[in-house]
Amino acid sequence: MKLGEIVDQALGSDVPVEFVAFDGSKAGQIGAPIRLEVKSQRAIDLFMSHPGQIGLVRAYAEGELEIYGDLVETLSVLSNARYTKMGLADKLKLGAGLAPEAVKRVNLKRAFQLNADEKIQRGRRHSKKRDAEAISHHYDVSNTFYEMLLGPSMAYTCAAFPTEGATLEQAQEEKFDLVCRKLDLQPGMKLLDVGCGWGGMVTHAVENYGVEAIGVTLSEQQAGWAQQSIVDRGLTEKAEVRFLDYRDVPEGEFDAISSIGLTEHIGEDNYRSYFDFLRSKIKPGARMLNHSITRPNDLGKASYKNSFVNRYIFPDGELTGPAKIVSGATAAGWEMQHEENLRRHYALTLNAWSKNLADNWHKAVEEVGERKARIWKLYLAASEFGFISNRIQLHQFLLTNTTSDGFADIQMRPDFSKK
Repeated sequence: MKLGEIVDQALGSDVPVEFVAFDGSKAGQIGAPIRLEVKSQRAIDLFMSHPGQIGLVRAYAEGELEIYGDLVETLSVLSNARYTKMGLADKLKLGAGLAPEAVKRVNLKRAFQLNADEKIQRGRRHSKKRDAEAISHHYDVSNTFYEMLLGPSMAYTCAAFPTEGATLEQAQEEKFDLVCRKLDLQPGMKLLDVGCGWGGMVTHAVENYGVEAIGVTLSEQQAGWAQQSIVDRGLTEKAEVRFLDYRDVPEGEFDAISSIGLTEHIGEDNYRSYFDFLRSKIKPGARMLNHSITRPNDLGKASYKNSFVNRYIFPDGELTGPAKIVSGATAAGWEMQHEENLRRHYALTLNAWSKNLADNWHKAVEEVGERKARIWKLYLAASEFGFISNRIQLHQFLLTNTTSDGFADIQMRPDFSKK
């Protein structure tokens, strides 16, 4: 059976995709705006080395599987293909048709050597050592690469677009300012920013709200870049970013805590200890803002072990529904005061990052190699599709360290709009 026949059975006749293969076979709708091309037997070998997401990504990363057309639209179209509705028996029957010579190559799974872009974690999950390795794999890619991708803000978290036509930089500034407003930062306060990235929240809070701020990150490259930015801005008396696990912060009695994009790395089993620790670092009645990606709900159990994102992007990353995060916080004694879902804002953010990568494509390839650049191109598109289609969300939870007699330093009906 030729590849075109197999793909025709997998896609169905109504999917607007053209498919061509190295064996001369074709499928789908000729001339469709989306075109998939399997360029060689190597693509089949790579797929058979780990059938599913990993095999497909290996083929795409090496350029043996090419996608022409809008990647986000491609993922949207393929998510409705016939294959997604097949039972296991039909999928196995379809897979058996993948060129007999490829099926025979069962030793490929053992023989395939992991590329440096793939990460299989070892050791106790969410130990300090393993967490440090996971963060380094993702964030210590190259500060130069991230500058191309993220733009001047160097903010690698969901922006908050004041209008749909706002620029990425305007939206990232608004995000940091929104967090500051929700925390009601005032001059002289002490802020702890955990998982601080390249220090955007730290510098924004110090420059615009007159606070003293400490940021911590497990990425050595992030910490070095952020601390140099603090020096360049003349903020060393009030701001500091440390290469440090948040669990090792010695100071306490902070007036406010921000956590922007850290919870995804914590793991569901550690929510309680995470919120317990941060509560021990803050003054009675004070506020914490937790900003994190979530699943839309907790129906079923998410499995990440053999996912593209876990292997290539975020080792040990874990998403749960928003209710589980809130439960972890309230179990630790925090009181939830306000929640906001920025799902659609993240789709816009990812779209802007994809455009930045496209605009800097040749430089990005020179910096990190074509394989990694292609992986990031696919990752950004897949993430944008996830937020557009409500497969993933982004929630901000405003919490207070409410005292035993019910005191919390927050208004009855807080207003987070700009003054």
